[in-house]
This record gives sequence, structure tokens and C-alpha cells, in this order.
Amino acid sequence: MGIEIERKFLVTGEAWRSLATSMSQFAQGYLSTVPERTVRVRLAGDQAWITIKGKASGGQRREYEYAIPVADAKELLEELCLQPIIQKNRYRIPVGDLCWEVDEFTGACTGLILAEIELPRADYPLTLPPWIGLEVTDDPRYTNAYLAEHPYQEWST
Repeated sequence: MGIEIERKFLVTGEAWRSLATSMSQFAQGYLSTVPERTVRVRLAGDQAWITIKGKASGGQRREYEYAIPVADAKELLEELCLQPIIQKNRYRIPVGDLCWEVDEFTGACTGLILAEIELPRADYPLTLPPWIGLEVTDDPRYTNAYLAEHPYQEWST
């Protein structure tokens, strides 16, 4: 069993962009979005994965991830996953011993930028960079599974 310990934040401003060391494009879709379990298919270039996640509690949840053939991922995304597919650019920003991942959503979620940090343990001390805004770890609207059913561009502001 894998345990993911992750915190999630809104991103403010543009200062983070100059700190990014890499960028990857993702397409991901959901086979299940019920809170007790999500099943995600993700495609990034010539790699693909299926991921099963349990219900989050305090920023922690069970996570199992397995590589799958790209052709299978494309078929799952087109034929079986909820639509629209989540599209995003992921930027990696190393800070000390950790690495922030900033997701800039495109497609139906254009305008949303989130930063995530995976921690080695729940009580790990975390210093927030100045471009980190409101924490949304416990707000279910900012999960990709929720966004797959309620695209950000459809939210009323």
C-alpha cells in the first residue's frame, strides 16, 4: 500500500514561472470519481499510468499507480473516461529538499493554477514560497476528479 501525503494551494502571480526547471503536458481522465475511490488514467508523452486513490483525510490517502501501454491509455481516455478530459501543463520547481508541482490547467479548466507538494511525513515543516496563495488541500472542488465533472470555466465567480 502506498500513502500519499500532499498539500495543495492556489498560485498567485507569475513569479513561479521563472523558477520552473521542467514542464510536462498531461491528459487525464477518470473512470471513477466517488469520494471513497478515484480511478484515473493519465497520459504524458510516451508514458501512461492508471492510478487508484482512496478517500483523502488530512492531506493523506492511499495511492496505487501502475504503468500501462500508451495505446490503452488513449483508448480509455477516449472511450471510457468522463468527459471533458483534464488537460494541464505541470511545472516542477525544486525548493530545498522538496519539489513543488505547479499545474496550469488548459481546455475546460483554463484559468486555474494549483501548486502541490508531496511531503515525506504529515508533520514535515513546510515553508511556503511567496507565490503560494490560499491552501485548498481540504476543499474537494480543487481535486482533479471534481474538475472532471465540474470544469473550472463553468464555476460562477
